Amino acid sequence: MVGGDPTPVSGRFEGDTALVTGSTRGIGAGVAERLAAEGANVVVTGRTAEAGEAVAERIRESGGEATFVRADMRDPDDIAALVDAAVETFGGLDVLVNNAGVETDTGADEASMDDWAFVLETDFRSYWLCAKRAFAEMDRGSVVNVSSNHAFLTMPGKFPYNAVKAGINGMTRAMALDFGPTVRVNTVNPGWVAIDRTTDDMPDERRRELESMHPTGRIGTPDDIAGVVSFLASDDAAFVTGAHLLADGGRTAVMQDDTLPDYRTRREET
Repeated sequence: MVGGDPTPVSGRFEGDTALVTGSTRGIGAGVAERLAAEGANVVVTGRTAEAGEAVAERIRESGGEATFVRADMRDPDDIAALVDAAVETFGGLDVLVNNAGVETDTGADEASMDDWAFVLETDFRSYWLCAKRAFAEMDRGSVVNVSSNHAFLTMPGKFPYNAVKAGINGMTRAMALDFGPTVRVNTVNPGWVAIDRTTDDMPDERRRELESMHPTGRIGTPDDIAGVVSFLASDDAAFVTGAHLLADGGRTAVMQDDTLPDYRTRREET
């Protein structure tokens, strides 16, 4: 089975500077380390200094260039200072990956105003403010907004997270029009990815069941998503903007959760 360890493209971002929000762990950390492995100077950021410094140190130990800047993406002043720090530290900004995200386990009928503000300010408003500030510093470049397959299909108890993720796709299209032709803007829409908050406490039986629902036969890894982000940010995607790219192991291609494992069993029996 092919899986989960895409090979970095040496020198792809040599001399470029990349800012990755929400990069103290999970997908964001994977993206930061991938871009650094491909030659970028990377700004790691998040609210937890210890975790962020650890990511930056791993990058430096691997021969890359990285710095950590603490920022709360709900604070517009922090966002402005973050972009300024990236430019001051490395002399410019070429790639922005908007990845910071939170969610609440609430339905549309029970979410509070605090839930609404918490998710929208972190997952949505910060993407706009960070991209707007970064665009002013970019002679040319790329913005990649990390959304979710919840932009297309969802489940109960994920509001307003699911609404925001659909909104990010629309935001990307608007930014592609307004930031072009010098800056491209695209979205990557991950599905199930093995990170702390999704799989650490998951029973093995549930993990196997979940994997069986994917045409790939597995769920994703941060490296899987980092490879897609790297492609969209790079000149290999020079003619791609305003697009969204599903990276969900084919999950949204399956209409019913039990369809694929049953189908495979019947094929094996024949």
